Amino acid sequence: MFRLSAVRLSHFLPSLFLLVSGLAAAYVRDLNVFFTSLFNVLPTLVLLLGGAYCTVYRRQRELFLMVTVYIAYFLLDTQTDYYRDNGVVRQDAAVVFHLVCLLLPILFALYGAWQERTHLFQDMVARFAVLLAVGSTALGLEQSYPQALLNWLAEIRWPALHGQWMSLIQLAYPVFLLAFILLVVQYLREPRPLHAAQVIGLMGIFWMLPQTFILPFTLNIMCSQVMLMIAAAVSHEAYQMAFRDELTGLPGRRALNERMQRLGRNYVLAMTDVDHFKKFNDTHGHDVGDQVLRLVASKLSKVTGGGRAYRYGGEEFALVFAAKTIEECLPHLEAVREVIANYNIQLRNQDSRPQDDQQGRQRRGAAGASSVSVTISIGAAERLPEHRSPDEVLKSADQALYSAKGAGRNCTMTYGHQSKRGAVRTA
Repeated sequence: MFRLSAVRLSHFLPSLFLLVSGLAAAYVRDLNVFFTSLFNVLPTLVLLLGGAYCTVYRRQRELFLMVTVYIAYFLLDTQTDYYRDNGVVRQDAAVVFHLVCLLLPILFALYGAWQERTHLFQDMVARFAVLLAVGSTALGLEQSYPQALLNWLAEIRWPALHGQWMSLIQLAYPVFLLAFILLVVQYLREPRPLHAAQVIGLMGIFWMLPQTFILPFTLNIMCSQVMLMIAAAVSHEAYQMAFRDELTGLPGRRALNERMQRLGRNYVLAMTDVDHFKKFNDTHGHDVGDQVLRLVASKLSKVTGGGRAYRYGGEEFALVFAAKTIEECLPHLEAVREVIANYNIQLRNQDSRPQDDQQGRQRRGAAGASSVSVTISIGAAERLPEHRSPDEVLKSADQALYSAKGAGRNCTMTYGHQSKRGAVRTA
């Protein structure tokens, strides 16, 4: 159910940075005119830029998350402006504030967990209808029953759970808790930067609301930061889609091209290929073939010696060793080749996948288990004086790979050398 192996600290880092910077800025008491003017227009500017970005990429969920946060900002900013100008709060301030404290986490969690559908227009209409219905109902209640509604919202329903530290209406705390649990579960089921940003964003909103009338620019800063978290998550995921291979999780070919442009004068490039992969695919099926590619990628990603693995395409992978010589890299290439050759893959269908690594090891060691093994061939090339660009070094590594294939596979060949490392593994 939960994909704990896919949880990454990098999913949270941009949002945590924005949250911490927002907290730091909110506690600054004396601001010059420039920052005061900037904070006044920042939420609107972030909405326009971030909303346009989400619209271009057709990210409706993120767009409505930002709109929801901005509506809450607009309603509360009206109250804080009146308070700063007149020294007192408006008569409807308490009702508006309590409604925002109750409805904002509900809508934030709803839109955060609402996955995009195939029909984008219908999806947008449905989201807008929900926002309009909730907003119209809240506006009607605020206009018709202010005192009665205020009494209902401010009522202490669970005296045993009421603490002196509570700054919001008591009803808001279980709503925030349920919203937080929902978003955390969503992240654990599908770890991705957006889901992480939603969790951190909800925490920022929870901190912001009690400080709205206490710290001058808390509302402006934190609403802007939460919208920036969402926009940054969209950018993060767009980067991953462009530069990271979805099947294996390794950086893709575009990332490899960028990395090669930043290499220094000394480096080694290696090309690897899964032996007899087409025959393996035809015999066992594409699902097992994908399993093999993920296994090979997992082992290559752990190559030692400072190497970095990339998915080149199909069953081919590339390894980059910066500031290394071929003699330094060969032991590490041989080590990863042997690890893959000695690893038995248990054939299984998707319905009987083990729940964790320990169960997987037990199944692989079970008597009579149906398993197969794969091997890889490796061709490596060091940058030589005759190489004018990294692309030429990569072509040399590719030539060495073909030599490894011709020499019997499951071995490592280096460009410009006739000898091979390793031996063909027999069943």
